[in-house]
Amino acid sequence: MYVLIHNPCAVVKGLVCEMAKNDTFPKTIVETARKAKILGVRAGTEHRYTGVWLVVVEGRIFARSWNDKPTGWFRAFRKQPGGTIRLGDLEIPVRAKTVRSARVRDAVTLAFAEKYNTKGSRKWVDGFAEPERVVNTLEFVPA
Repeated sequence: MYVLIHNPCAVVKGLVCEMAKNDTFPKTIVETARKAKILGVRAGTEHRYTGVWLVVVEGRIFARSWNDKPTGWFRAFRKQPGGTIRLGDLEIPVRAKTVRSARVRDAVTLAFAEKYNTKGSRKWVDGFAEPERVVNTLEFVPA
């Protein structure tokens, strides 16, 4: 069962949180994301959820697409930035923002290497560092 959180400041695991003024998620959501290995993402309301890797950098939530298929989740968010993320048992309305900063994209690349550090993950982490995938980085912010 999933709980739709229209306001990310709703009660999360018994803790009440406050929305930051700078369009970021509350600390409880960020910490949940930091611990999660998979994030469900859905652009709009008609697409299905897709499981993707996620990282937290500077208290912000990021995901990177492995490929840039015309019908994939990355392009769907580029066309329609509003959507929902599924984090544990929470569904949270979000907007996806393309990451243009090379500094932030580099930090996301490093965060993937630190978080997904198993031998089996190495191929994927190395692939995420390739330039054609680095540009497929999105930040999710509260809608």
